[in-house]
Amino acid sequence: MLDILKIVIVFTSILIFLRLKWNIGYVLLLASGLLAILYLMPIPTILSTIKSTVTDTVTIKLFFALTLIKSLELILREKQVLAKMMEASRNILKRKKAVIISMPMLIGLLPSLGGAYFSAPMVDESTKGLKMSSEEKGFINYWFRHPWEYVLPLYPGILLASAITKIELRSLILANLTYAALILITGFLFSMRSVEGKFIKSSESRVRSPEKKTKDLWSFLPVTIILIMVMVIHVELHYALGFTILILFFFYRFSLKEAFRAIRHGFTLDVIVIVFGTMLFKFTMENSGAVAHLSRYFTEKGIPILPILFILPFISGLLTGITVGFVGSTFPLILSLAGGAHLNQITFAFASGFVGVLLSPVHLCFVLTREYFKADIAGIYRKTIPGCAIIMAGALVVYFIL
Repeated sequence: MLDILKIVIVFTSILIFLRLKWNIGYVLLLASGLLAILYLMPIPTILSTIKSTVTDTVTIKLFFALTLIKSLELILREKQVLAKMMEASRNILKRKKAVIISMPMLIGLLPSLGGAYFSAPMVDESTKGLKMSSEEKGFINYWFRHPWEYVLPLYPGILLASAITKIELRSLILANLTYAALILITGFLFSMRSVEGKFIKSSESRVRSPEKKTKDLWSFLPVTIILIMVMVIHVELHYALGFTILILFFFYRFSLKEAFRAIRHGFTLDVIVIVFGTMLFKFTMENSGAVAHLSRYFTEKGIPILPILFILPFISGLLTGITVGFVGSTFPLILSLAGGAHLNQITFAFASGFVGVLLSPVHLCFVLTREYFKADIAGIYRKTIPGCAIIMAGALVVYFIL
């Protein structure tokens, strides 16, 4: 019970400071310190946690990915590439809703650190001229990039779940399809209600020749290169971003001064603080024993299996904001409690954990989306919470059907 109280104190503090519009990086640094105090972490453990945060390969890759994404976004915006992408999308898809969600869904195919920061300016561009709040734009960018994590084997969470449980990956994907579909359905249900019809072509667009419209399609080439490198060739995102930026430098004939300015644009204090704060909180959660203590508490109380299938992955996902975090920390325990791997139990646990991830205030996509749109956290939660409730209702149906 004491562990639950500690976690409630930590997350209440996080939500209060986020509500006050503090930078999430600084909030997580404070939350990490509060965790260390509440769990009486020894000084050597605190120092090793900080060292692990700084030297961890995920921290380093995340930092370079985010800085390069900001640099790429600057180039695409200044060279009117984003505008041309939106114009091409409007010509191809035509329907307003389809155009708006196309970018977060496309970039969401990338199992990338910080991909939400890549699609955010595209969502912003596609919603220009529409009466839409920052919170609704943030919800669209956040929500529509996430159906893939339930079913796409490029994401490590579902691969890890299959490996731990020995359930065939194909079976797990098929069982999870319902949740991916519900993300799409709830996304339309809770956003873009006033958005109807097709984008009206500008007079400039109407007189554009087929050759010029085809040329607009080339605006997708930078994103296509990144997608192919990451998804087909399996190049890590920061390398793919660096390669693409280098091509753009040559294509647009950047001078050394212009190239330096674009790269320097990405190296900001906000990015450093967000990356370090997020990763320090993750390592502090692990090294303080918070997740392990909570798991042990629920098992010792003899709670029935169905609540455990929800509570353990959900809390772990909520605390870490990472899919592999709840899979790796709770699925081995679930297997022992359930007496083996049963598809209905594992798919329900996966749905529960990822709903926790979607609601986590430390989920990186949530953090970056909120930062980009300067959105109020409560405004985004007003849409994500009912969406997650519907997903869990669907998960219960799948549980009893299977």
